[in-house]
Amino acid sequence: MRAPTVTRSTPTSRVAMFLGALAVVLLAAAPWWASSSEMRLLGEIFLYLSLACLWNLMAGYAGLVSVGQQAYVGFGGYMLFALTVFGGLNPVVAILLGGVLAAVLSVPIATLIFRLKGAYFAIGTWVVAEVFRLSFAQIHALGGGSGSSLPVAVVRELGEKKAAREATSYWLALGAAVLVLLAVYVFLRSRRGLALTAIRDSEIAASSLGINIWRTKLAVYVVTSAFTAIIGGLIFLQKLRISPDAAFSVNDWTAFVIFIVVIGGIGTLEGPIIGTLMFFALRELLADYGTIYLMVLGAVAIVVMLKAPKGVWGLIRERFDLELFPLSYRVREKD
Repeated sequence: MRAPTVTRSTPTSRVAMFLGALAVVLLAAAPWWASSSEMRLLGEIFLYLSLACLWNLMAGYAGLVSVGQQAYVGFGGYMLFALTVFGGLNPVVAILLGGVLAAVLSVPIATLIFRLKGAYFAIGTWVVAEVFRLSFAQIHALGGGSGSSLPVAVVRELGEKKAAREATSYWLALGAAVLVLLAVYVFLRSRRGLALTAIRDSEIAASSLGINIWRTKLAVYVVTSAFTAIIGGLIFLQKLRISPDAAFSVNDWTAFVIFIVVIGGIGTLEGPIIGTLMFFALRELLADYGTIYLMVLGAVAIVVMLKAPKGVWGLIRERFDLELFPLSYRVREKD
């Protein structure tokens, strides 16, 4: 007799988890085997991966298609500068506090924009980001419209020597990416994650089961905003300079992130990883071709959406039935 059992884990997912842990260990040792430019590139990859995972959680699972997440990237960056320069806080503490402040601020913003649906919600998030940009451009203490640089004394709190500062900044970016991936993974495996999946599949059915749709989406929006602000602080800790146009750039912090998620596979954890690797591979290969680089990105996005609407990972998963992050339940028979 074979008794069926329900499980999430698969041999593929167990191997993937082992290889992922090994990769994290190897990447953590990068300051001893990578050059400064390679570490900067890897740090940028980690931060974009984090932004992509967070946007994917909102849009791919909660159905909150935002084109204004640059609001929290810029807010986190400006909080880093404000809290270190005027508050005298350590940069890491300032980044974390910026995430807390972003979470608090996101609640009244969500109360307002959640009244909008579909395309109106997306436009509303962009309007909020523009309000942020125009507001911070009026703060002359932070450089106004021209921006400001992080003082040398603040930078040296990361380390006295340049190599130490680069290693610390790199480890913070790597740690943020690992933390975001794990947080999203744990969240999706929790009861709230199951509720979110039910809402994504059918809001009407989820509501009939007693799921509070508004509260669940609010929780996702607040958590995502907090983490996005933290990532924003880390981004401008690497750049050491901030301005309203750079901090609230829809192109850098939203358009590219949407591209990453769409080509990788929206609504999956594996998609943002694949999308990030593809995006940076294309960027490095086409960096010397100017505007052609953006044209190629657009062409790639169109081809993927036409040939693989669920993204590259969606195509792989359907063809080979693979899942690196065990989220789905599977029925398995055993003796």
